[in-house]
Amino acid sequence: MVDILIIGSGGAGLVTALGAIEQGASVKVITKTLPTQAQTAMAQGGINAVISTTKGDSVEAHIADTIRSAHGLADEVMIDSMCHEAPKAIEWLHRLGVPFSRVDGASTPIESVAQRRLGGASADRACYAQDYTGLKILHTLYDQCLKAGVEFITEHYLMNLIRDDDMVVHGATLWDMDGGEIVSVQARSTVLATGGYAELYHHYTTNSYGSTGDGIAVALRAGAVLSDMEFVQFHPTALQDSAILISESARGEGGYLIDHHGERFTDELAPRDEVARAIFRQMQMGHKVSLDIRHLGEEKIATLMPQELHLCRLHAQIDPITEPIPIMPVAHYTMGGIAVDIELQIEGLVGCFAVGECSNAGVHGANRLGGNSLLEIVTFGRAVASSAYAYSQEQTQIDMEALASTTEAQVVFDRGTIEKIFAKPNEVNFYHKRKVLGKLLYKDAGILRYRDALHEAVIYLKTIQDKLSIMGVGDKSRQSNQNLVEFLEFRNALLLSEALLKSALHRQESRGAHHRDDFSIERADFARHSYCKLLRGEVEIV
Repeated sequence: MVDILIIGSGGAGLVTALGAIEQGASVKVITKTLPTQAQTAMAQGGINAVISTTKGDSVEAHIADTIRSAHGLADEVMIDSMCHEAPKAIEWLHRLGVPFSRVDGASTPIESVAQRRLGGASADRACYAQDYTGLKILHTLYDQCLKAGVEFITEHYLMNLIRDDDMVVHGATLWDMDGGEIVSVQARSTVLATGGYAELYHHYTTNSYGSTGDGIAVALRAGAVLSDMEFVQFHPTALQDSAILISESARGEGGYLIDHHGERFTDELAPRDEVARAIFRQMQMGHKVSLDIRHLGEEKIATLMPQELHLCRLHAQIDPITEPIPIMPVAHYTMGGIAVDIELQIEGLVGCFAVGECSNAGVHGANRLGGNSLLEIVTFGRAVASSAYAYSQEQTQIDMEALASTTEAQVVFDRGTIEKIFAKPNEVNFYHKRKVLGKLLYKDAGILRYRDALHEAVIYLKTIQDKLSIMGVGDKSRQSNQNLVEFLEFRNALLLSEALLKSALHRQESRGAHHRDDFSIERADFARHSYCKLLRGEVEIV
């Protein structure tokens, strides 16, 4: 039995693994893909930290910016902890070897780390590595995990948690994608670091196809509480035809948003929800919107934004040095997720923790501040390693015979699930329904929302769910069956779409990233988190 089982190999999972190894824990990291294939790589702009007060910035200002962006839904204790730990996080990443961009003339190596201002910030606070910040952090973390001897189990898909009748979690069951069988891993403590659910907006998101919120859905089925599922952040600038992210660094370095007349129409560095709405309203009028960085000059663009330059040339056949970039806002980050306590233990479950985008630790509220996602995974990844390890060391009286029985029961159940999927007639193509669902959510539960549209979306979702019994897979092979994995992801996407839509219907106001045109103001009686659970097979607001 392993001390800590970590499910997910993005930034949050890798930081947790390193933190646990430092404390002497035995660790296994499970990933359905391969390490470094994670959304962390899409956090291009930077990681927030006040590394020097000589430029007029302060930790107090960082806290204030984060609270303001959260629109009244902030957990100030968690935000205070995250922001005060931020300078230590940069020092830790520096020691690991993250190749931050640098400035000349600094008195210390940390103060030489280059910083830029991102949307919603009151100062140049985001430490960056060109426009590859998340990617370079992710690769450095993985290198350090290999050096530390972290055990990775790749291409294993999370099926369910191993949970006893007392709501205590003892590990997880997994579909071995290569071997084609259900396996189990028992653990004294389990950490979910499985990422968010922005891929629900299929074809209208910067996220990869795999960001279907698997860990959140699994936790919900196990009895966990989800919170704030209606809050989805839409990044203002993605390539118009492909939804490929164009980093906020482009605006942080001085890029303009221009309308069809070539005129600026909004504050480019306002909070993301405000900028996304301004762009979307232009689109509603039939106008095209572009990001213009031509005035920055070829040298600056090539030096500070090489990835954006490459992406535009490759995917849009646009040269940003000489042409404006056609853009649109798309789903990028999910503020909602698994409700956790101050130790990051999941509410409703014992011995199971959640960190990163799959969790809702209360630091983002209704709208995440740009640059805080990478900060969250580093500060709270190290924190959850301590919490999970402390819990694991208390588990000295585990009834192994009872655990074996509980584990076997879950394995048998999951085997039955797979057999039922293979036996389905496959009369309805779930890939088509996934595409339809993505468009529906973008239209009716996207940047602007209305009661009637949300209600109709819930009804249509139910028709898709009712057809699950005649949806299956065409590929009946056991080994390396991606068709099966994508069907399992689709089932989870349906469950989380229900949570998202019902939460959005319940919140009859506009707050942060959740904008209801039929309730266009913030209401004091909704200055609280929303919660939902799975009851009698349906998601219900509690």
